[in-house]
Amino acid sequence: MLGKIIDLSLRQRLLAIIIALGVAFWGYQSYRALPIDAFPDVSPTQVLVSMRAPGLTPEELERRVTAPIELSMRGIPKLVFMRSTTRFSVTLMTFEFSEGTDIFWARAQVNERLQQIMPDLPGGVTGGLAPIITPLAEMLMFTLEGPDLSPADARTLLDWVVRPQLRAVPGVADVNVLGGFVRTYEVVPDPRAMAARGITPAMLEDALERNNSNDGAGRIRDGEEALLVRAEGRIRTLEDVRAIVLANRAGNVVRVADVADVRFGALPRNGAVTRDGEGEAVWGLVLGLRGANARAVVEGARARVPAIERALPEGVRLVFFYDRADLIGKAVWTVQKVLLEAIALVVVLLILFLGNLRAALVVSLSLPLAVLATFGVMSLWGLSANIMSLGGLAIAIGLLVDCAVVVVENVAHRFHEMHGKKPGIAQKIRLTAEATREVAVPLVAGVIIITAVFVPLLSLQGLEGRLFAPVALTIAFALIAALLISLTIVPVMCAFLLKGGATKEPWLVRQLHRVYDPFLEWGLRNPWKIVSGAGVGLVLAGLAFTQIGSIFIPAMDEGHAGGHGAQAPDHRGGGSGGHRSAHRARGDGAHPRDHRHHGARRRRRTGPGPGRPERERHVPPDRAQRTLAARSTTRRHALGDGAIA
Repeated sequence: MLGKIIDLSLRQRLLAIIIALGVAFWGYQSYRALPIDAFPDVSPTQVLVSMRAPGLTPEELERRVTAPIELSMRGIPKLVFMRSTTRFSVTLMTFEFSEGTDIFWARAQVNERLQQIMPDLPGGVTGGLAPIITPLAEMLMFTLEGPDLSPADARTLLDWVVRPQLRAVPGVADVNVLGGFVRTYEVVPDPRAMAARGITPAMLEDALERNNSNDGAGRIRDGEEALLVRAEGRIRTLEDVRAIVLANRAGNVVRVADVADVRFGALPRNGAVTRDGEGEAVWGLVLGLRGANARAVVEGARARVPAIERALPEGVRLVFFYDRADLIGKAVWTVQKVLLEAIALVVVLLILFLGNLRAALVVSLSLPLAVLATFGVMSLWGLSANIMSLGGLAIAIGLLVDCAVVVVENVAHRFHEMHGKKPGIAQKIRLTAEATREVAVPLVAGVIIITAVFVPLLSLQGLEGRLFAPVALTIAFALIAALLISLTIVPVMCAFLLKGGATKEPWLVRQLHRVYDPFLEWGLRNPWKIVSGAGVGLVLAGLAFTQIGSIFIPAMDEGHAGGHGAQAPDHRGGGSGGHRSAHRARGDGAHPRDHRHHGARRRRRTGPGPGRPERERHVPPDRAQRTLAARSTTRRHALGDGAIA
């Protein structure tokens, strides 16, 4: 089989070269289209549900909303884990499914159960499924700044001008808005005035509801045209509110302005956002969809900024203080630089050790071709270009040239056996085919052995598997691509580029022999000394290993600023005043509060950010909590036979 592949490549040399150029072009285009991110997507299949119940404390919200919803979710196929964080008036629940579960199927199952339980929840409870995002969904963070721009005005512009346009960018899941004041129409009743005019709060509320709608009234024919008739009653200004009629008693009209103070106000806030610790600001956070190309999302959002700023008042602009593209570019460039340095170093070493520029050229040409072919396979497999996948490719650089070096060395050796005669092209092809067939089986066996070393990485489960699987896959793809190139393209280039005739060993190899040969002879005469030295080295290495620290992932230092927030301590009780409970899912339906214990407050932003109690904003988990003095209840459930979370 291998011999037939080699013979076919040498017979169809032009076709082999065309295929090589096509693979190179395919790999280049695949690399340009590869999703680029700093890290691979390590998040499991999760469905986030966010519910809001105005006015309920964390304990009451957990008992009346969180617990019933969690109980209704039990029994969903492939549901393995659930956890919830309950804060004042807001609860965020995360339902995790087994690996490989389709996210849309999981969302459909959760939404179906949620709609079934909604009628049983207290009145006024609203919410639903969060967008399809991951813990690494933050793409851009910005503030809205301008001369004499108040927090209320900035919040209004972000909510009604900036946010709708950014949400239209492909790949954007949502835009969270934190801080500022959300403008409201407030009607503050005057009890004395209401009592004097016989107006009850129910009458006031009913009048406000009935006088805030537009209705259609059919149409009137006007010749060949039809005029649409409608009654406009929707409130637009404060004067519209003040003019609403509450009662008409014997010609005495009572309006809202007679019994209440009508003014602009703002919804209650859980916190605030500051800029450089000096003044209040309004913060926008662009979230990317799960699986979206982070680079494309950032570029699309950036491209939309000029159009957004033209729609804003003069002098108001978006000021970005976090750009995911910066981290992506620096992290990926670090690996790309190592990749380029490794290629350059390999080429230099090939020239020094082979001592033949033509042979070094053949091996060097196979290296970028194998890398480009790997990018093409990565695109077909759905891998992204990140520090793990590109890091695996950098690790494999030294291995990629092994097959080509073996083939080139054996072909050159066959040519040198011509004793100074220059073989013709037919003889070159025959000698190349024979030399390649001689080493084909050992090459395949070697690649299989090396690839098998990385197979255990593919057996890892959970976070470890999602993080390190790209490394193993990239190395395997690169080695297989290098093997195929060595058996097809490299023999063709050898037949064209290598020359016959006797040559001597390279200068560097001769110098190494002068040092190595005497040492080898001494080692053969003193085998026990060599074995003893190796044993002592092994013991010393074992002792040194016990003194080395361990870490799951090394810290990244790409010159990119990051940070986190923390809550102020709660002095009303012991510890931080928060509550956390953890328990197994039980078949008897035991209430999770039966397993509660006190602990430190979870410092993660899992609900709406500061200033967002009025509208449910979906914020990804595992971000820093920036809300001050907010009591919370966090509960985790492990479904099945897993350990307590």
